[in-house]
Amino acid sequence: QVQLVESGGGLVQAGGSLRLSCAASGRTFSRYAMGWFRQAPGKAREFVATISRSGGSTYYADSVKGRFTISRDNAKNTAYLQMNSLKPEDTAVYYCAAGNLGSYLERNYDYWGQGTRVTVSS
Repeated sequence: QVQLVESGGGLVQAGGSLRLSCAASGRTFSRYAMGWFRQAPGKAREFVATISRSGGSTYYADSVKGRFTISRDNAKNTAYLQMNSLKPEDTAVYYCAAGNLGSYLERNYDYWGQGTRVTVSS
C-alpha cells in the first residue's frame, strides 16, 4: 500500500513556474513508476508525464514537452513536476500516481493522490 500526497499547487501568472511535489508513504517508493496527470474543469483527466523506477527514463505529453520536467528522489520518497512557461490552458487539478507498469495509461497506476490545484492566469 502506498499513500501519495501532492503539494505545491497555487495561482501563478502565465509564463511563471511552479514545482509540484508528491510525497509517498512506505519504504517501497522505488518499486513504482510515477506519473502525473491533470484534469481541467469540464474535461477528462489526461496524462502529463511519467518517470521510471530509477528515474532514468521519462516520457511527456506533447502539450507539456519542453516546459515540464518530471523527476524523483527515491531517498526522499518524493516525485516532482517542475512546470515552467505556464499557460492558462495548464489550469487543472494535478494528480500524482504510482504503479508497477507506469506509462501514459491511467489503468497502469494503482495508487493516486488527492490532487493539487494549479491555476494559471492570463
